[in-house]
Amino acid sequence: MAIKILESFDTKVVLSPESQSLLFSLLGSESFKQRISEQLSVVAVDFTGLVFQPVPYSQNTPKGMPSEFETYHNSPDYAIINVPPNFVFKAKIVKPNRLCAIYRKIS
Repeated sequence: MAIKILESFDTKVVLSPESQSLLFSLLGSESFKQRISEQLSVVAVDFTGLVFQPVPYSQNTPKGMPSEFETYHNSPDYAIINVPPNFVFKAKIVKPNRLCAIYRKIS
């Protein structure tokens, strides 16, 4: 079996206003932000309102994310997390079925 190298992948995420509102309220809830802060060993985190779909590794996306988000990956001031599957389900998001969210660390 040969490995297939992808040259490009559609990285757009379009959510309905209702799904986005519910998802952002879950990601921005104080209890969830507290859990993330504890995991990262920082004082607090703030949800940036940025989400993206993880993408297959390729020459254009070597970090598995759209290239416009790579600056957050390289920054010690931000954390990228996988959105919990139950949040995606509660927000009634079918496509994409996996999302990542970006949080700013507050030390």
